Amino acid sequence: MTKQTAPSPNFFREVIAELKKVSWPTRQEATRLTMIIIAATLISGMAIGLLDYLLAQTLSAIV
Repeated sequence: MTKQTAPSPNFFREVIAELKKVSWPTRQEATRLTMIIIAATLISGMAIGLLDYLLAQTLSAIV
């Protein structure tokens, strides 16, 4: 196994410097994207549920 070394003293300063460079979304963008994710998740869940129901009905009719 390789020996792990302690992070360099500048590591956390470098992390903070990189985080300051990040282009963070505005509150409106974050809210809009969150709503899109929630809607896509609900639609996907309903589609999978419907497919599961239809397959269960088909298999029960066969058996």
